[in-house]
Amino acid sequence: MDEKKTVSQILNGNEKTLRQFYNFYKPRLTTFIRNKVASEEDVEEIVQDTFLATIEGLRDFAYRCRLFTFICSIASHKVIDYYRRKKIKNIVFSKIPEVEPLISTLLGPENELDEELLRQRIKQTFAKISPKYSLILKLKYVYGYSVSEIAKKLSISFKSAESQLFRARRAFELAYL
Repeated sequence: MDEKKTVSQILNGNEKTLRQFYNFYKPRLTTFIRNKVASEEDVEEIVQDTFLATIEGLRDFAYRCRLFTFICSIASHKVIDYYRRKKIKNIVFSKIPEVEPLISTLLGPENELDEELLRQRIKQTFAKISPKYSLILKLKYVYGYSVSEIAKKLSISFKSAESQLFRARRAFELAYL
């Protein structure tokens, strides 16, 4: 595959070349990411994100390396972002009695400023989401209630509690990121 010609044609909107590019690099890229991420669903999402970012970044591609190296560099950043989001999710949605002690386990003592900023960010995020979502998240992750206990406490069905918990997590994630 002639990389310069391929990049030029993609930048000029040639859909056939774009499909060939995707089909050519997808198996190798999937293997590259699969070696770093366990969940097949997450691998596929990162592959798609990587291709989108690659296409956006092709204008800046200076041919100082192979095209696949360029793609893998973007994929590596996407994998790092994936683990960063996963780590934040684990912090916020862990089953530890309070969120604050968890923050200090994530960050070493030399990072007190970062710790304080993260604490503030989590509090700000809770303030951004609806009180209903904030309550259900705190019941689940701060106080350790099961979904059925949450349903009883809020006088709603189990399915409704599950659904609200899912939407609350999503709202928190969107407000945080």
